[in-house]
Amino acid sequence: MTHPILTPLRLENGIWQGLITSSAEPHVSVHYRDEVLDGVTLTASPDGWALAIPVPNSALSDGVHSFVILDRDSSEKLGDFTIIAGVPAADDLRAEIDLLRAELDLLKRAFRRSQQSDT
Repeated sequence: MTHPILTPLRLENGIWQGLITSSAEPHVSVHYRDEVLDGVTLTASPDGWALAIPVPNSALSDGVHSFVILDRDSSEKLGDFTIIAGVPAADDLRAEIDLLRAELDLLKRAFRRSQQSDT
């Protein structure tokens, strides 16, 4: 089985879209603010698997909002995207810091789970 590869396509009408190429049907989860998003769809297409992620209304508010897309089977990061709303950022540093925080939270949870299973 090949490792799934995510190619971002577009954000249109509140739906982030991407294409996953994989030899088998991938199992993904999308994390936003330490929560797993509902409504994520994966549809077979001639080129792979079309991924559609509805952006929650709460992400359309002031600030930086980062989403992390994971392979549920391996907990490996497939990709991410960020939405910046409100006052324009002077640079993308806030987005990078927010994304690092989101990834660090995922790593902490995975580490805690592995520590609990070892005991």
